[in-house]
Amino acid sequence: MNRCEWAGDDPLYQRYHDREWGVPVHSDRKLFEFIILEGAQAGLSWLTVLKKRQAYRQAFDKFDFNKVAKYNERKIKQLLNNPGIIRNQLKIRSAIRNARAFIEVRKEFGTFNNYIWQFVDYKPVQNRWKKMKEVPVTTGLSDEISSDLKKRGFNFVGSTIVYAHMQATGMVNDHSCDCFRHEQIRALRK
Repeated sequence: MNRCEWAGDDPLYQRYHDREWGVPVHSDRKLFEFIILEGAQAGLSWLTVLKKRQAYRQAFDKFDFNKVAKYNERKIKQLLNNPGIIRNQLKIRSAIRNARAFIEVRKEFGTFNNYIWQFVDYKPVQNRWKKMKEVPVTTGLSDEISSDLKKRGFNFVGSTIVYAHMQATGMVNDHSCDCFRHEQIRALRK
């Protein structure tokens, strides 16, 4: 069975590739989870974050953005002492700031899903990469979304992080053409 090269031979990475990566996500809570995890990943490997994902779910109240938005200094200190997550103060504070911005976007658009998916006309971009080295790390669209998110108060949402978010949440299908998931994801369409 052919997979995208990046899935390697780690079972956790392969499971993520085979079951989640590129599947269109429309749940606001799940979209928020990926914003937090993608921001936490900055400068690290995605595998590092995947290994800590369960601990993140526990530490960040199952990614309930309403709860995260209310975190105070005591909660920040608790998170900084949690060995199960990436204990970077800027990333932790960013999660709280992003939760607050996330709520504001929901007030304006009804859901974060409505906001983020408008950038791709509510349907995934279907790419046809032959090799993973063809896959970009940013695009004009990720630049645009990044800029808009920053204007709305988000941080740790540079274009590279945004493009990774788009890939993870199925806004773009970046499975290579020879990967068994490419056509499966393509068939999902929304």
